[in-house]
Amino acid sequence: MSLYRSRRPPERLRFGAANDVPMPNGELLTARDGTVFQLRAIHADDVAALQRGFAHLSPDEVRMRFLHTLTALPDQLAQRLCRLDPEQEMAFVLVDPPGTKEPEIYGVGRAYIDPNTDSAEFALIVQRRFTGQGLGSCLLNRVIDACRARGVREIWGDVLTENHAMLELCDEFGFRREGVFHDASLTRVRLTL
Repeated sequence: MSLYRSRRPPERLRFGAANDVPMPNGELLTARDGTVFQLRAIHADDVAALQRGFAHLSPDEVRMRFLHTLTALPDQLAQRLCRLDPEQEMAFVLVDPPGTKEPEIYGVGRAYIDPNTDSAEFALIVQRRFTGQGLGSCLLNRVIDACRARGVREIWGDVLTENHAMLELCDEFGFRREGVFHDASLTRVRLTL
């Protein structure tokens, strides 16, 4: 699949309910610069690949995603981010193609579903060296489609107000912006599905 055009993935590539296992091996994506990635659901054994990817993030990239500084991704947190509760969580990764000796994760899109409100909080990160190539759009599209398939009615996220790239991406997808009462440094983005 080429990222040159922005389009929704075909129905056969969309994730369904938690027990469905579509795309068991993921799909290969070619970024605008020719780099090939595998897009797939995160696996419990992706801990080392996630930590390798985290090690290539700048302090600013980490702060933009986690909303605070974090100098390393501890084993316990990495395991938690890779071992999901399939009833309430989903995560998709951009990783080196199959067969890579020490794969690295270059981007993650995830959502945490609140079954009481039929809403989901989402988060997204793509390593800066691969931004501007449609990868964030691809991950966000996948998260939105998966949430929609699970019956989620709204997705939302808190974004640092200074994170213009993320806010612009959300604007392109039709999210509405609102202030966060307790923290002026954050903008909440919401999308009704």
